[in-house]
Amino acid sequence: MRPFRFLATVNENPGFAELTSLARKAEAVGCSAFVLPDHLVGQYAALPLLAMVAAVTERLRVGTFVLNVCLRHPAVLAQDLATLDALSGGRLEIGLGAGWNKPEHDAIGIPFEPVGDRIKRLTEAIAILKGCFAEGPFSFSGEHYAITGHDAAPKPAQRPHPPIFLGGGGKRLLTLAAREAQIIGLAPRLLPGDPPRLDARSLTAAATEEKISWIREAAGDRFGELELNTYPAGGPVVVTGDPRAEARRRADRLHAATGVELTAEEILDSPHVFIGSLKDLTRKFVDLRERFGISSFLVDDLDALAPVVEELAGR
Repeated sequence: MRPFRFLATVNENPGFAELTSLARKAEAVGCSAFVLPDHLVGQYAALPLLAMVAAVTERLRVGTFVLNVCLRHPAVLAQDLATLDALSGGRLEIGLGAGWNKPEHDAIGIPFEPVGDRIKRLTEAIAILKGCFAEGPFSFSGEHYAITGHDAAPKPAQRPHPPIFLGGGGKRLLTLAAREAQIIGLAPRLLPGDPPRLDARSLTAAATEEKISWIREAAGDRFGELELNTYPAGGPVVVTGDPRAEARRRADRLHAATGVELTAEEILDSPHVFIGSLKDLTRKFVDLRERFGISSFLVDDLDALAPVVEELAGR
């Protein structure tokens, strides 16, 4: 089995002292990486903050969770990413996505394309990023982008390129991830709408089994090389001695928001929900690795889970 990796993050706009303190704590307790989301609304830009995190740490990797490739030309993005990887000494992980937040597209006049078109754009962007990271000039002709004899600089420190993280809850994205990524994020499915709605059923262990079957089928012989990740999409981590009561409250909130009824047992069994004592949560991480092969976890409350991370990281 792959060793446990824990990813730290921050959900607000931290000041310099807060960011550097959190980054150093993440490194000290054994987190593998510090990751940030990518949105135009309500947050700092991800890449400058990750550069700061890399500058004040020695081993901690930095990554995006995840970049919306529809907002940037991939060749321009490749230069930013290669620069960060080179200057951090090869500590970058590249999380990529097709975007889901229509209002930020509307705000700057970039069309929010249908999901199929966004996945095609993501597919082309991955090819261009890999071309930019490779040695020598390359050309590319696609539906969305055209590159002619471009020899990108700088080149990343990690060869042939930094690990690519792709995630999703649907078969199309997970199939793409299985073919192109090194790390695959298991996410709940979003139902079409404005705004998109959570498919509560996709939080369950049964849905996770189906997603991993899609990945296994698409990956073929390379399945054993892939790292699987999950994150607390079903709500924040809660450390409590009465997990069933909190799970019932979580189920009630999901039912009110989505109309889907999940039992407390389904909530507690979900790979996207982390409720219980520290002992319970330690056991759950171990169980998820044994049951599904999931070894990478985004931690949304490092203070609460630091003892668990210290016990499991790298094992």
